[in-house]
Amino acid sequence: MIRTARPADMAQVAAIWNQVIRETAITFTTAEKSEAGLRATLAEKAAAGQGFLVDVAGDTVRGFALYGPFRAGPGYRFTMEHTIHLAEAARGKGLGRALLGALEEQARGAGVHSLWAGISAENPESVGFHARMGYAEIARLPEVGHKFGRWMDLVLMQKRL
Repeated sequence: MIRTARPADMAQVAAIWNQVIRETAITFTTAEKSEAGLRATLAEKAAAGQGFLVDVAGDTVRGFALYGPFRAGPGYRFTMEHTIHLAEAARGKGLGRALLGALEEQARGAGVHSLWAGISAENPESVGFHARMGYAEIARLPEVGHKFGRWMDLVLMQKRL
């Protein structure tokens, strides 16, 4: 079931996100997320009318998706960037499609014109997933990320809602 994230979900969201941060090149960041920090992010998203969704089975968060400003400044107010991550056991079951589709619908309802994805080029599965979801590759930024002792490219993909 997909629903709006709640403060009580943030410990599980942090666990999913931190596994990705620690063990993969899916994200370039090395700074782990805290439950308190994610609760603050959730409150900020709610106050700004921006989406933060979770996919749950019972009391278990299987994945999450959120969006926020692509860049600062009022001229970018209709352009957002999203983040989506699934727990390892939830991957490959169609949950990502459902979660991103729900986030896009929420963004569309909020007047968002386009959503962007910034994807590590070392994550071809995500590039393919976004292409299947209707995102177009707009640019590849060479060697803009650094993690695990190596430089990595960033793929920027866009979908007009």
